[in-house]
Amino acid sequence: MYPFELGIPSRVFGATDGRYEVLTCTVDGRPVRTNSDFSITVEHGPDVLHTADTVVIPPFTSTSVTREVSEAVTQALVSPAPGRRLVSICTGAFVLAAAGLLDGRPATTHWVVADLFRSWFPQVALDPDALFIDDGDILTAAGAASGLDVCLHLIRKDHGSEVANQVARMCIVPPWRDGGQAQYIQHPAPPTTASGTAAARQWALENLHEPMVLADLAEHSHMSLRTFARRFTEEVGMSPGRWLIQQRVDRARHLLETTDLPVDEIAGQVGFAGGTSLREHLHAAIGVSPLAYRRTFRGALTSTH
Repeated sequence: MYPFELGIPSRVFGATDGRYEVLTCTVDGRPVRTNSDFSITVEHGPDVLHTADTVVIPPFTSTSVTREVSEAVTQALVSPAPGRRLVSICTGAFVLAAAGLLDGRPATTHWVVADLFRSWFPQVALDPDALFIDDGDILTAAGAASGLDVCLHLIRKDHGSEVANQVARMCIVPPWRDGGQAQYIQHPAPPTTASGTAAARQWALENLHEPMVLADLAEHSHMSLRTFARRFTEEVGMSPGRWLIQQRVDRARHLLETTDLPVDEIAGQVGFAGGTSLREHLHAAIGVSPLAYRRTFRGALTSTH
């Protein structure tokens, strides 16, 4: 176990003035060996996962990765709790994949182990170029410091860019890594089989500027409307309509951060009917207007240079 990445959730989420309670647990409650000259004592067992809203799986050395996990680990990760998120950092993605939780879904991991991951888990749509991938209820981050990126991303989703930027300043890291803005736009690769809804998600992301309805997405998965809606919710953890709005908002935020385009033009590029619709959806997602978001985020970016 890498102690740096293990400490990221506690350090980042712990800097939010009590908005999160961060607990560390193991399946057996025993001390955790690190790749350094010390072990870490953990106070909690898997019972705390029953009430966890977000579960973060830290990484372990590349020589310790495995293509199988115990039933106890799988059961600890599988939860009927609605809205719970699973997050992996670096090689932690191997745990999710071995438990079958990434089948047919986009994911990333450290580029050093990408080929091994792909050979062991061909059913996962691996994107080794992404710093992190947000696929609804499951998020996977690449190596080491990308754990900071994904934790800040979660804070930004939960509490808005202002809180995330405050946490970034407390941790003395940029709110967004230079050259990494595109990480906010999910890039799921097509599935390696004809099953699943990943191909429809990829098509939707490539055509966000176009109007689309559930029937369009179902057609790209060669499924009936009812089957597609059920499979989509099973794979992503939310309805197709909710996911589509989330992607449009994420793309709009990316354009607000990286361009000077007018709000109405951005709305058209991401598939909203107009600036009013974009304002409503953005405010519902993060509690700020497009102009306030642009002013806060681009100001924070400028201050890091």
